[in-house]
Amino acid sequence: MTGALWVAFTLVAATAQVLRNSAQAGLTKRIGTLGATQVRFVFGLPFAVIFLIAATLATGEPLPPVKVASPGWIVLGASSQIAATALMLVAMKARGFGVAYAYIKTEPVLVALFGVVLLGEMPTALGWVAIAVVTTGVILAATPPSQLGKLVGELRPAAIGVSSGAFFGLSAIAFRGAIEALPSGSFVMRSLLMLAISLGVQTLLLGVWLAVRDRAAFAGSLREWRVSIGAGFLGALASAGWFLAFSLTNAANVRTLGLVEMPLAALLSRRVSGKDLARHEWAGFALITGGVALLLIGHRG
Repeated sequence: MTGALWVAFTLVAATAQVLRNSAQAGLTKRIGTLGATQVRFVFGLPFAVIFLIAATLATGEPLPPVKVASPGWIVLGASSQIAATALMLVAMKARGFGVAYAYIKTEPVLVALFGVVLLGEMPTALGWVAIAVVTTGVILAATPPSQLGKLVGELRPAAIGVSSGAFFGLSAIAFRGAIEALPSGSFVMRSLLMLAISLGVQTLLLGVWLAVRDRAAFAGSLREWRVSIGAGFLGALASAGWFLAFSLTNAANVRTLGLVEMPLAALLSRRVSGKDLARHEWAGFALITGGVALLLIGHRG
């Protein structure tokens, strides 16, 4: 049952994330990158609190007691995710979306390594193979053959992109660490409590930054409140799925399976634009599908 649940939560998270990214893309054109980015935190926080209240009422469970370790992990995860997002934007500006995405989505490999070092969670041999296959598929799908040489051609864009993936990976490990550090409570209550706290921390951190550096971005999100609320809900739903999945299996499994977001996004884009997928994209998606199948087979075993 647990195996089926983490898969279901991850698929919900990946789907909601694709839809949130689509909503944020529209916001970016109107209120800028920072304004659209902070929507996932500021407008997602109320929904995270609603999810937590709903779970409390549905289960009758009290909130789990929070010990010192959990807030420490949460602050690490929240700040790492913000840093990862900032580096991602820099990488995409320097190298374009496809090549930057290939760098950033080395994340599952980095998540697995961080998991071994920080949490002592070692993927199975088949799990490592699945991670390698899926990561290769992402690189192939994101990068046209004519641009493959650029992946290793310049050190600075590569370092920025991989650093972004590393911070995304570190945030996943930290969020799992925060959930695991809670001494009691069901996986649902522990996950949703940590989600609400993490979004609160991120709202505070990014809110202070915008108040000092870019007040217009925050004001813009308030002007576009209808779209912002939708993006905030989808962001909170995606994060809830990630946190619930993190509570049930190691973060490397979750983030590897989560790369199904890439073919989902491509198929959504194709439906909207009517543009056919390139051969390298189909080949990459085939590898991603095969890697995910290996991951699920290994987990079942």
